[in-house]
Amino acid sequence: MKAVSLKKMGKLENDLVEAFPNVNFIFTHGVSEINDHDKKDLDILFGYDGQLDEDFLKECPNLKWLAWYATGVNNLPLEYINNHNILLTNGRGVHAKQMSEFIMTFILDDYKKMKVSFINQTNKNYDSKLTGKRVSGEKLLFLGTGSIAQKTATIANAMDMIVHGVNTTGHPVEGFSKTYTINHLSKALEEADIVVNTLPETQQTIHLLQKDHFEKMKDSALFINVGRGTIVEENVIANVMRENVIRQSYLDVFENEPLKPSNQLYDISNITITAHITGNGVENKQEVTEIFKRNLNHFLNKDTLIENEVDPKTGY
Repeated sequence: MKAVSLKKMGKLENDLVEAFPNVNFIFTHGVSEINDHDKKDLDILFGYDGQLDEDFLKECPNLKWLAWYATGVNNLPLEYINNHNILLTNGRGVHAKQMSEFIMTFILDDYKKMKVSFINQTNKNYDSKLTGKRVSGEKLLFLGTGSIAQKTATIANAMDMIVHGVNTTGHPVEGFSKTYTINHLSKALEEADIVVNTLPETQQTIHLLQKDHFEKMKDSALFINVGRGTIVEENVIANVMRENVIRQSYLDVFENEPLKPSNQLYDISNITITAHITGNGVENKQEVTEIFKRNLNHFLNKDTLIENEVDPKTGY
């Protein structure tokens, strides 16, 4: 059994070799470093490399399992993976930990007017009358009720926020006081003070949010996007914010990444931008590797996986 990494693993390399002595591990910096010999007979690819594409997978005829270390799989050649019966796993759950912290950071940054305080500091203006707002009692709506939303809901509930969610069927989810079907999205938006998109990219979610959805929101609404940028067209969110249809947006993901310096979003004052960093965490590699090890142990014994398996037909 040959397992080839898509990134260097540091001290984790020795841990893997010692834990699985019957596996031939090859550690690389990514697809450009994997030689033809290894491509032909590798069984497992694990790690992350944004350069991995269908052409590369076609050179790996023996590939049985792709253990993707990111959560999002939308940029992978999912149709090829599905058609060739390649097992696929991701890093779901690990990234939710820091993403939940980022979401709460965005909310508190906004509600406590930290940007204003920073501007005051820059201008050497001591304004002791600056007054923020409590988050307790605010209605927090998640588009998507998966691991990111659930982890954040735990924190939000501890701060006495009211947590609602939208999912495909409206099924109840622990930590959410109310859930809506996607068909009742407009009603859910009308009631929310804060709207957070955590949905993955699928054919059903691309450009799901239109201008009229933002018009359904409260004028004072805060919109946060940490899911996928394709949930809303760039020109739509840009015009919504320029026209003050809602009050403020925090955007970590974008329809076209990376943003060019000339991008219009940089110049809109009520948009706060982070560069797709909410999933980044120094702990990620270690924690996703633990998932990989549990799966690998099961795979070696039963040819199946037990954790974080992704259906390439749906992307989640």
